[in-house]
Amino acid sequence: MEPAHLPPLVVALDDADDPCDVIDALALGRFAAGLEPFARSKRLNRVRAEARLLPPDAAASHEALGDWRSAVLATGDGWTLRAQRSRDGTALVTVTAVTPSLAAEVLDAAVDGATEPPSSRDEAVTTGFWHRDKRGPFRTARQVTIEPWARIRANYESGAADALDRLMALEPCHLAGRLLLLHGPPGTGKTTALRALANAWRGWCRLETVMDPENFLGDPSYLLQVALGRDDDMDDGPAWRLVLLEDCDELLRVDAKRGTGQALARLLNLTDGLLGQGLKVLVALTTNEAVWQLHPAVVRPGRCLAEIHVGALSRAEAIAWLGTSEGIRGEEMTLAELYALTRDSPVKVEHSARRPATANEYL
Repeated sequence: MEPAHLPPLVVALDDADDPCDVIDALALGRFAAGLEPFARSKRLNRVRAEARLLPPDAAASHEALGDWRSAVLATGDGWTLRAQRSRDGTALVTVTAVTPSLAAEVLDAAVDGATEPPSSRDEAVTTGFWHRDKRGPFRTARQVTIEPWARIRANYESGAADALDRLMALEPCHLAGRLLLLHGPPGTGKTTALRALANAWRGWCRLETVMDPENFLGDPSYLLQVALGRDDDMDDGPAWRLVLLEDCDELLRVDAKRGTGQALARLLNLTDGLLGQGLKVLVALTTNEAVWQLHPAVVRPGRCLAEIHVGALSRAEAIAWLGTSEGIRGEEMTLAELYALTRDSPVKVEHSARRPATANEYL
């Protein structure tokens, strides 16, 4: 269709709109009119505070600063650029232009050097953190520094370590379930193991942590948005996602109340029901409950990709970890108790053959 035949762009504004919305509308004008019919966009994470998000010689014609986002508009010879920055450190840059090559060239110039470089350590994994506020589900992307599995394996009792070995080595073609369940007493390293798993799977799976599991499972629209993901979040990353829900004790108990039971049903539908069909989504749960106290629907055969008890270290393992028997009490100790012993007791532990020198997590 020729530009002269395109309908006019009509934008209605009311008191619910702000200046950022006006910039959004202005950025579409020449594209809608067919004068700049080619558009290219890029979403950025970890945007530098000083980044202009404009080509080097461009100047903004409009700027708007809101309470949770800001926006700029710039124009040049045959192109228009709109850059929107959010308070979570992400940004979306869109360029319309008279040719596709010009749109790509202007976009590349605008985003060049705009983000923080990846961590120099191999152990930094980009993680999405979800929560629901008054505007709805909200995602923040952050780099999380973790310890690789090989470095922290000695922090786990032998049964859990062997099971986690097998889990770390899994490839997507060998997935036999969509639910991961790590259970055991607090302070044994369940969360830390899942962070290491995110590192081991980083080539094909990204970690998404839900900060408010009760809202996530209680609100079908929230669950659906996390399950489906956002197209602009998936462009440059792995296709699979691991959704982490921590401390789901009440949800998973065999005597779950009616409201909690509905949430559990939504969870199971996400992992192997109609909703989960066709989605490349895995769900990881952590709980402090013993396995016999968990709802049978969760632990039934064939549902879990892995169901791992992460327990305390035996007395022999605790002594090997600590490098001394001094301070060891009882037949077993959790990792949290051992770390507390190295910090707070008169026992002075300079180094242990089993304890990684840099490991300091035991969640």
